[in-house]
Amino acid sequence: MNEALRLTLAGNPAEATATIRRALAGGGPATLVSTPSRAALMPPVEAPPSTGRFLSYSYTGAAGSRAYRLYVPSGCAGQPVPLVVMLHGCTQNPEQSAAGTRLNALAEEGTFLVAYPEQSTAANPSRCWNWFLPAHQRRDGGEPAIISGITRQVMSLHRVDDRRVHLAGMSAGGAMAAITATAYPELYASVAVHSGIPAGAAHDLPTAFAAMRQGAPRASGTAAPAGRTTVPTIVFHGDRDTTVNARNAQRVLEAAGLPDGTAASSSGQVPRGRAFTRTIHRAAGGQVVAECWLIHGAGHAWSGGSRAGSFTDPLGPDATREMLRFFHEHPRMHEIS
Repeated sequence: MNEALRLTLAGNPAEATATIRRALAGGGPATLVSTPSRAALMPPVEAPPSTGRFLSYSYTGAAGSRAYRLYVPSGCAGQPVPLVVMLHGCTQNPEQSAAGTRLNALAEEGTFLVAYPEQSTAANPSRCWNWFLPAHQRRDGGEPAIISGITRQVMSLHRVDDRRVHLAGMSAGGAMAAITATAYPELYASVAVHSGIPAGAAHDLPTAFAAMRQGAPRASGTAAPAGRTTVPTIVFHGDRDTTVNARNAQRVLEAAGLPDGTAASSSGQVPRGRAFTRTIHRAAGGQVVAECWLIHGAGHAWSGGSRAGSFTDPLGPDATREMLRFFHEHPRMHEIS
């Protein structure tokens, strides 16, 4: 499957498809990976020292088991605090994700918990979340059930403000974050998808490669189905991303179920860094329900991230701070179940 992805990104889709067919005919395990950068192939990078605690836990539920790391800032003294659940990308681990996003340092600054579920190599040899398989695209089953189970376990072990539980992810983790937020809208107040793919974009490897290469098919409509809660969503994507097509940024918002309203765009520039276009979507009542940040010239990397991690672009706008700002502005408005 690594070879199939390499051929796809090299502009040889016919041979890539043949490679996929040969692999499926052989009955081997199906995996989907991002093209690893040189940094992604380096040994795991530990998060920088801090005054908080970076704890190790594991979760087991009906859908399976996963390890996870949890950052508890020094400011936690028994008061209810927000929780951010961060899903890493392919080839990454929680430590690399924490280092690249700088979430632990900002959690220390803002006093909130950060949970980092870890994909196992047994579930996917390249540590990708299996967003492209139907078994992992629904409520009460597969990886969405495991991730929501980890979230609820953290809430049972620590005092969490249940109105401020948020979900985020990068690449395959972004795709799984979109799926999990759609499956559990009563649990997550808002979601951030960086360089990801919308929920329901694929059902096997060929459709996954097509969504990555060309962009997911356009959703049939942007209005949320009757009775479904729309989770406020912020999206980041580089317009030079050759791993996941930047068309997926808008597709993520469409699949999330944007209500009818207005959209307004503005341009910005990071000093000595990248330019970007920020689009704010408002519901008919005026409240912000989504944001989309298109980073000009950026590839498949966490915008504004630290070189201490992997898949990061220090030249871009600070996706971590903007994501946290969006989370702060969007507490959950309905009762948790």
